[in-house]
Amino acid sequence: MVQQLDNLAEETAGKLEWLAGFGKDPEGGVSRLLYTKEWVEGQHALKEWMENEGLKARFDDIGNLFGTLTGKNTNETVLTGSHVDTVTNGGRFDGAYGIVAGIIALKYLKKHFGQPVRNIEIVSMAEEEGSRFPYSFWGSKNIVGLAKREEMESIKDFEGVPFVEAMKNAGFGFADESKGPRKDLKAFVEVHVEQGSVLETEKIAIGVVNNIVGQRRYTVEITGEANHAGTTPMGYRKDAVFAASQMIHEIISMARKTGDPLVTTVGKFEAYPNIVNVVPGKVIFTIDVRHTDKEAIISFTEQMTARMQDISKEHEVEMDIDMWMDEDPVPMDQKVVELIEKQCKQNGLNYKLMHSGAGHDSQIFAPVVPTAMLFVPSLKGISHNPAEFTEPADLAEGVKALIGALYELGYKE
Repeated sequence: MVQQLDNLAEETAGKLEWLAGFGKDPEGGVSRLLYTKEWVEGQHALKEWMENEGLKARFDDIGNLFGTLTGKNTNETVLTGSHVDTVTNGGRFDGAYGIVAGIIALKYLKKHFGQPVRNIEIVSMAEEEGSRFPYSFWGSKNIVGLAKREEMESIKDFEGVPFVEAMKNAGFGFADESKGPRKDLKAFVEVHVEQGSVLETEKIAIGVVNNIVGQRRYTVEITGEANHAGTTPMGYRKDAVFAASQMIHEIISMARKTGDPLVTTVGKFEAYPNIVNVVPGKVIFTIDVRHTDKEAIISFTEQMTARMQDISKEHEVEMDIDMWMDEDPVPMDQKVVELIEKQCKQNGLNYKLMHSGAGHDSQIFAPVVPTAMLFVPSLKGISHNPAEFTEPADLAEGVKALIGALYELGYKE
């Protein structure tokens, strides 16, 4: 179905470089945070590009940008796209690639196949990262009707700017919640850089995502007894670092024994009083556990916490463990996944089925709209970093896969 696409790699890479100019940092990265000047300029530039390609472009109330290739049946819409915001000093591919790929895909479909059976729409979502305000998925949550005005009215950014003020200054406002979520969406397909190293390591161009992992996150506080490092015999100590280090060793060992797709990370560790000649009396550390199966996460974390409690008793220290995130895995729609696989096979694309170890807008859409994702390789798995990179040839393969998916979903009766 997908014919020879001349200069596709160059066009995709060039447009990503162009979009990275909105929020370009002197250090080489991109900072395009929600409702900033750079964000506003980027969204309006994308709107102009959409219009130049013959799409009907519009903003919704909160700043999501849509470009529509109108179908014969205007009551049904196939949606693609991703988020336009970045982390501070992030890369030029995360989020942006899904937008650029979507516009190029619609341009191709319009040129070669004309009007689709149903609307095909590209969205540049306002926000996903939570980098400026303490809230994530503002864009996608508004589309599916999950965003709540009362959650946003009191929050501020790191400089004390109220969310409401920033939104108003950018030219937007709260959505009319009485209208409810959109009813016309029949499918959502998000193409994204992997942000991991699986595809690069296995030399595979396309990942067809069938599941987004669930996550549990914890903050653990171990309280022992701070004491003199020279005068406190080893047998008399209540060493918080010793207890915590044994816990961490066993947590990671359990995870390695369990194996893929379970992953467990201790990413933050703080010792107090953090002085060379004092036995540490307190430790605070974090745990991040992810798996594609809900029951597997529950089982592992129950075993993990039970073992940690045993270790705290053995060391005669106190343990307080707070689970502050408990997100279930989100499966992608089997029918949409199968349609994408079919197109990958027909177009001779090198692909594999895989799960996503990171969260994406697709996890917000999936419970209410048939959803699937496409991944392309990330160099060394690096993301949220100016060094984030995907080879232009791989970018092109992702666009080809997206064209096939949108053709299947938008042009077939």
